[in-house]
Amino acid sequence: MKTKPDIRSFSLDELTDFFIKNGEKPFRAKQVYQWLWQKNVRTFDEMTNISKDLRQFLDAHFSIPHIKIRKFQRSTDGTIKNAVELKDNLVVESVLIPANKRTTACVSSQVGCSLDCKFCATARLKRMRNLTPDEIVDQVVEADKQSREYYGHPLTNIVFMGMGEPLLNYENVMNAVEKITSDKALGMAARRITISTAGIPKNIRRMADENPKTGLAVSLHSAIDDIRTQIMPVNKRQGGLKELLSSLQYWYQKTKQKITFEYLVFKGINDDEKSIKALVDFAKKVPSKVNLIEYNPIDDTGLFQQADDQVLQTYKKVLKDAGITVTLRRSKGQDIDAACGQLANKFESN
Repeated sequence: MKTKPDIRSFSLDELTDFFIKNGEKPFRAKQVYQWLWQKNVRTFDEMTNISKDLRQFLDAHFSIPHIKIRKFQRSTDGTIKNAVELKDNLVVESVLIPANKRTTACVSSQVGCSLDCKFCATARLKRMRNLTPDEIVDQVVEADKQSREYYGHPLTNIVFMGMGEPLLNYENVMNAVEKITSDKALGMAARRITISTAGIPKNIRRMADENPKTGLAVSLHSAIDDIRTQIMPVNKRQGGLKELLSSLQYWYQKTKQKITFEYLVFKGINDDEKSIKALVDFAKKVPSKVNLIEYNPIDDTGLFQQADDQVLQTYKKVLKDAGITVTLRRSKGQDIDAACGQLANKFESN
């Protein structure tokens, strides 16, 4: 049996062409597009302002596959983790994090990851494929529903910090961002979205040129090349800190937006004065702010351990004294493996 194409893989222009070629008025494409992306319908029968004959015609030619929540977990601190089943039965994870009057959706962009960061659970999974734009948008839609149901207000923020490297799925991620921010679709403000990367300089520059108005965060974790390469092999493959810094300076030159450095502090790896000084020097070279993050263990090997709280406080003080904006982010969702670095699909595909 031939699989019907996913109608959400078609742009508005492509849908318009399809309608014209099949003798329908062009405005029908806009109506269908609105049902798909603003109202997020799951069946053509829900498209009540188009005729039954046209709905049947669309159903004969297209499908509307959506993600499914395979497993829902809620932490004692209110954090929600979803095991998200995709259209081919593969599974990724997404997280909804509450904080005061804000809720942040942490969404995935790839099934698995190819970067091999040593401290990250996702890196232990083979990268199987990129997520499509609709699979990314669906995670946001589900997070918005859960935010309204459990916290009484719409979703306020989105971070691409889930499974995978967003800038290695560049086209689909940017297509999803366009859908999330377009007034023809979800209509969220771009400034409420942050793309987080381990550092892909070529695509940081491309993103700067295209300027989707989103924020940019970089998982840095060390400003010393040898240490960063040891824990993040992507550092060497992408030209090291010099090449990364050059792309970030280009980003700021083009967008005038500060970069956020995400920085895990590990015992015995980057918890010394040399590492602190290197971070201060690096952060001064481009307008930026630093998020210090508690490390969340992913197994019992002991290779990576959370640094002493005193070290975190020292980092914070030295950065602040140097005039660099710094926050210390306490982990949430640890009891359900939903904290930073802990996302790892524990499901097999059917």
